[in-house]
Amino acid sequence: MVESPYNHGSTWKFAQCFGDKGDSEDVTEADIISTVEFDHTGNYLATGDKGGRVVLFERNETKRGCEYKFHTEFQSHEPEFDYLKSLEIEEKINKIKWCKRTSSAHFLISTNDKTIKLWKVFEKSLKVVAENNLSDSTGGRPSHPFSLSDLHLPRMTLHDKIIAAVPKRIYANAHAYHINSISVNSDGETFISGDDLRINLWNLGISDQSFNIVDIKPANMEELTEVITATGFHPTSCNVFMYSSSKGTIKIADMRDSALCDSQAKLFEEEEDPRERSFFSEIISSISDVRFSSDGRYIVSRDYLTVKIWDVAMERQPIKTINIHEYLRPRLCDTYDNDSIFDKFEVVLSGDGKSVMTGSYNNNFMIYPNATDTEAEETEVVLQADKMAFKAKRVGVAAPIGRGTRNGTNGRATSPGRGINTVRRDTEDTDFHKKILHMSWHPHENSIAIAATNNLFVFSTL
Repeated sequence: MVESPYNHGSTWKFAQCFGDKGDSEDVTEADIISTVEFDHTGNYLATGDKGGRVVLFERNETKRGCEYKFHTEFQSHEPEFDYLKSLEIEEKINKIKWCKRTSSAHFLISTNDKTIKLWKVFEKSLKVVAENNLSDSTGGRPSHPFSLSDLHLPRMTLHDKIIAAVPKRIYANAHAYHINSISVNSDGETFISGDDLRINLWNLGISDQSFNIVDIKPANMEELTEVITATGFHPTSCNVFMYSSSKGTIKIADMRDSALCDSQAKLFEEEEDPRERSFFSEIISSISDVRFSSDGRYIVSRDYLTVKIWDVAMERQPIKTINIHEYLRPRLCDTYDNDSIFDKFEVVLSGDGKSVMTGSYNNNFMIYPNATDTEAEETEVVLQADKMAFKAKRVGVAAPIGRGTRNGTNGRATSPGRGINTVRRDTEDTDFHKKILHMSWHPHENSIAIAATNNLFVFSTL
């Protein structure tokens, strides 16, 4: 029997860090990492930053465990200006998605607010002329005419190898609003891009044409009640995709039903208790990220306060709710004043679809082993991605989330019918400037990549 690479009870350890590990005050805005993504093999890792740069890392096979080394870097997007709307378009990379590799070259898609680009990254050999007819023993031009025996054909030799990145397609002018997500289809030929009000379907080989498959823009914009926040293809069914909204709903649509998929096949929504409704209800219910599990059976979503896990076969309520920021509920006025309430935290699943990871403040992030298993004991791993972890090689152990008991600062208590509730943390020590928004999980093992300001941290159980 082959041992699974996913040992969900293992100890997580800090593996390595890329980037300047200085104080956050020294970091320029352009250096802040805005997206992180493993490729389908896990041997390559991509980051994008607010300066429009894409940096690729490759697995360091000479090292034990999970370690990466620099592969290449290129400028993906530049700042632009929309003269029709008098708007500046930032170069910030919003998302990166890898295409499945079919040759020695890599293909990946990157996007800023308006323009999507398909990049080809490949190894290129530089050639130089190793022999010519313009020199003699004295190092100058010969004084006598050439004879036929003196003539030599120029000879080319390989000089060096470089990693080149060239844009193969530019998909532009299809979104009137800011692009918040892209997703490559399992068919390897198409992808979708979503903005606040529309989702477009593209063919990877055609850059000047897309199909609008979702449009929630009302005839009168004053009647607008929700926006699209995230979208993603089903991992195996190429005709199925989902998208989430600012109202806290998740919709699954099937492109076989109609050309415009405004009528969803499934709607996942949890009704709010009217007694708990407040001024902040609509803001905190907005879903910032949504993902399918690798087999498509589960959906995991993240809003400001919670992570919800849904069974695709059960629409009426999530099978589990993990309260991430319950301790901030009394401080929602403060988070509204400093705009932290609008932070868009991502949520990811392990490659086997059993464990869930998401971020928080103070550069903390949490892993929930076996989160999609309703029968398993609830446990939590809290880790910190900062220079303290870099120096101390901090480790994280799965701590049980007690049923009616508390387990220190990392523990949680479970209340019947309310999911998993966070033990109250010291809200006065919350640093809202240090936050883990972007992360990625290795597709085949327990290794994770975490973006913390301008640093990229790698943790692993290997």
